[in-house]
Amino acid sequence: MENQAKPASEHTIQANQTIYSQLDFSDTADFENARKGFIAGPEGSIQSADGRVIWDFEAYSFLEQERAPDTVHPSLWRQARLNAVAGLFAVAEGIYQVRGFDISIITFIKGETGWIIVDPITSCETAKAAKDLVFRHLGEAPVKAVVYTHSHADHWAGVKGVIAQEDVTAGLVRVIAPERFMHYTVSENVLAGNAMTRRGSYMFGAGLPAGAQGHVDCGIGRKIPVGTVSLIAPTEEIHATGEVLQIDGVEIVFQLTPESEAPAEMNLFFPRRRALLVAEICTHGLHNIYTIRGTEVRDSKRWAGYIDEAIEKYAGQSDVVFTTHAAPVWGTEAGIAYLKRQRDGYKYIHDQALRLANQGYTINEAAEALHYPPELEQDWALRGIYGTVHHNTKAVIQRYLGFYDGNPATLFQLPPEEAGRQYVQLAGGAEKLIANAKEALASGNYRWAAQVLNHLVFAHPENAEAKNLEADALEQLGYQSESAPWRNAFLSAAQELRGFEQLRNVQQNASFDVVTAMGAEHLFDYLAVSLNAGRAAGKRLALHFHFTDVQEQYLLIIENAVLNYWKGKGPEGADLAITVPKRVLIEIFMGNRREALKNFLTGKIKLKGNVKTLLELQKLLDTFTPDFNIVTP
Repeated sequence: MENQAKPASEHTIQANQTIYSQLDFSDTADFENARKGFIAGPEGSIQSADGRVIWDFEAYSFLEQERAPDTVHPSLWRQARLNAVAGLFAVAEGIYQVRGFDISIITFIKGETGWIIVDPITSCETAKAAKDLVFRHLGEAPVKAVVYTHSHADHWAGVKGVIAQEDVTAGLVRVIAPERFMHYTVSENVLAGNAMTRRGSYMFGAGLPAGAQGHVDCGIGRKIPVGTVSLIAPTEEIHATGEVLQIDGVEIVFQLTPESEAPAEMNLFFPRRRALLVAEICTHGLHNIYTIRGTEVRDSKRWAGYIDEAIEKYAGQSDVVFTTHAAPVWGTEAGIAYLKRQRDGYKYIHDQALRLANQGYTINEAAEALHYPPELEQDWALRGIYGTVHHNTKAVIQRYLGFYDGNPATLFQLPPEEAGRQYVQLAGGAEKLIANAKEALASGNYRWAAQVLNHLVFAHPENAEAKNLEADALEQLGYQSESAPWRNAFLSAAQELRGFEQLRNVQQNASFDVVTAMGAEHLFDYLAVSLNAGRAAGKRLALHFHFTDVQEQYLLIIENAVLNYWKGKGPEGADLAITVPKRVLIEIFMGNRREALKNFLTGKIKLKGNVKTLLELQKLLDTFTPDFNIVTP
C-alpha cells in the first residue's frame, strides 16, 4: 500500500526550526567521539540463514544530510546520525566495540588466550556478524566468557550467535550475569511479554518504513533487528559490589546496580586497563525512568546513587567511560564530568517531581510544570531523545503515589468506549466534534485535536473521517517529538488509523529458546498467567510433573480459577502423573503437538492416570498474540 504520510505543517516546521536557536548544534564533540578508534566498517547487509535481510546498512543513508528535514526534530536527527556511525572501534587497551550493528553495542575484551564478550546484542545474526568482524581484523580466538550486564533482551538475545550451549555445558565458556538475572528476564520478557511486544511495536516503530516521514531512529540505537532470539542461562552470578573475577587473565571488578535502568544490572570496571563500563545506567540522552512499552517503574533515586558510587569508586581510576548504547567519553576529568551530569539529571527529576507532588500537583500537572534547569537542558547527553522529562516526572510520582491522582472524580472513570460516547453527545454529535477538531488542527493545537478525536474514534470506530483526522494530529506530534519512542508511537498510531498493517517486523522475545532456558517455576508462573479464569471457573485439576532432565518434581493444582504449584511434592492425589523432560513439556504447551506426539510414541513422555486431564489443562490456557488494538477499541 502506498505510504499515506503527509508533509510537515507550517506549525511543525516553525516548531522544529526554533530548536536550532535553542541548542548548540556547532558542538561536534559527540561526532568526534563516535568516530574515534575506528578500525573497520561493515561489509554488505546481515542476513538470516534463509536469506532474509536482518540488518541493512544502506537503508538509513538518508541520514547523511546534516540538517534535519521538516518532519524530524533536529535533536533527534542529530542523535540518529550519531547512531548511524557503524563499525569496529578500539576503546582502550584490549577493549573493542562493534557499534551500529544493532540497537545496542557489543563489547569484546582481549584475554590471554581468547575473547570475553559483554552483551551479545539482540539477535544471533547481528551478534555473529559483529564477532566475524572482530575475528577478521583482530584475530580469531575462542570465546572464554560472555557477560550479561542486565536483563533487557537487547543485551543477551544474540548469545547463540557467539557461543554454543554445548560449550557452556562442557565448561568451556563461562556465562556471567548479575544476581536474579533469570528471574527478571522471564518476568519482563515472558510473563508480560505479549503485551510488551505489542506496545513495543509502537515504541520502536517496528511497522514504520525507514525515512524522514517514518522511522529515523530509536533514540538509543537505530532499530531492533528481527532475527533469531536465543538465551543461555548464566553459569555464575555476581552478588555484591566490589566482587572481583579473573577471566582469562583479565581482572574485572563488578558494581551491582539493581532497580536502576533494569531490575538486574551491573557495571564493570577494568582496573589494569583503566576503563569503566557503566552498562546502561548512563547513555548519551535521557533514559527512561518508565518506558512506554511497559515495565516496572525504575528507582531514579537509587539510579542516581549508583552513578555517584561509580564516580567515587572507579571513575578517578579510569581513562575512559563507555556504555552499551553510545560512544565512549575519553579522559578522566571528562568522564567524571559526564557521570556527574548524568547523576544530577536523574536526581533532579526525582527530587523536583516529589517537591511538586508534595505541593499538591497531580501527576499530569507535575509533568507539565517540571523542566530541566539551563545547565542540564543544554547537555546533549541529557536531551530527551529516548526518555523525556515529561513522562519520567510521571514515573516518579507513579512509583511513590500510584496511578490515582487523589481526585475522586478520576478514581472510577468510565472505560474509553463509554466515555467516548458521552463526550460525543456532550459535543453535540460527531459533526460538531469533528468541526472542533478541525479548528484545533488548523491552529496547530495537535494535542487537543488528538484527544477529542480519540473519544470519537472509540465511540464510533467506523467513522473514517475521525480516524484520518486523528492520524493527521498524531503525525504532526510525531514530527515535533524529540523522543524517538514518542515519535515512533505517534507515527505508528497514525499509520494504523489509516489502515496500515502494524504487526510486521516485530521481535518476539518470548521465543522457544528463551522459554526453554526458564526454570520450571518460571514455566508454571507463565501457565498461571495464561489461565483463562472464565473457563477455569468451577473446575479442579491436579497434575504431577517429574522432570527427568533436571530431576525435579512439582504438584500443580487448579481450583478457584487459580493455578498454584509446589516444588518437591509427590504424585499423591494427582489426577495425572507426567514423567517428562522439561524441554518436551514446553513443546507441548507452546503448541508443537506433532513433536509432542512423537515424544509420546518414543517413550519420552510417560503418563499415569487420567490422560484427559492434560488435554483439559490445555483448553483452559489462553494463547497470546501481539495483535490486540491500541489506538482503536
